[in-house]
Amino acid sequence: MTSDKSLCAFEQARPMLMGLAYRLLGSTAEAEDVVQETYLSWSAANHDDVLNTEAWLTTVCTRKALDHLKSAQKKRENYVGMWLPEPLHTTTQDTPEDRVELSESLTIAFLLVMERLAPKERAAFLLREVFSSSYEEVAEILEVTPSSCRKLVSRAKANIQQKSQRFVAPAEKQREMVHAFQSALETGETSQLSQLLAADVALLSDGGGKVNAIPKPLVGLEQVLGFIDKAISPAASSGRAWVEELNACLSLVTVDGGGTVTTFTFGYDEEMKVNAIYAQRNPDKLSAVH
Repeated sequence: MTSDKSLCAFEQARPMLMGLAYRLLGSTAEAEDVVQETYLSWSAANHDDVLNTEAWLTTVCTRKALDHLKSAQKKRENYVGMWLPEPLHTTTQDTPEDRVELSESLTIAFLLVMERLAPKERAAFLLREVFSSSYEEVAEILEVTPSSCRKLVSRAKANIQQKSQRFVAPAEKQREMVHAFQSALETGETSQLSQLLAADVALLSDGGGKVNAIPKPLVGLEQVLGFIDKAISPAASSGRAWVEELNACLSLVTVDGGGTVTTFTFGYDEEMKVNAIYAQRNPDKLSAVH
């Protein structure tokens, strides 16, 4: 039976474990399952044999998340349309997530880049570069040599730098973007919004085969603005929208009488213009968005 002391130790580690599992899996539901499985393993463990509680929990959580990741990747091969991570409520003030590297590693853009990495590369990069574990600690968790661990992290870094640059815009710039987008949805007028979008902006939408969504990215300012004007704005006119912080970025949530319809989250380039709009519409992924 888990003692009050060991239960307290687990609860203290829970936010970190959830953050690690979510970044590995891109799914709040799957991350919660992994954390629960970690708790069950902790409950059954002989705590007298555990020298470092956080290291023990991190090891178990990582290995369980990697097991989940194998089955998740098989499912995603048959996923209908584009796959986007589940939105995650975040608060970036007065929490560990306020660290820049932690905030950056929660953005949709970053999580999509992580999807392109091999599972152990993904875990090695997160543990070393985001959660500041030593190479020796990461090697032990992943059951590889320290030399192999360094290679995993190096390959992950190279892939991430090659595939995408990620930037977290200042809060004021995010507010300007979200309110301009909301205004465009409500009025159909996109002139103000167009000034905030990059010329190569892309719109991606995940419906999971459950609701209407574009099957592949729309790319280019003209295409994206036209789609917002002709499709998104009319569809949103019957509901309402408000601003939420999702994945460490200010985002727009639209709802109707049946609940949350779409979350719009934004990616920014180095000039702080929006180069990606992520529309999550899969109802299975919106249940945690209030």
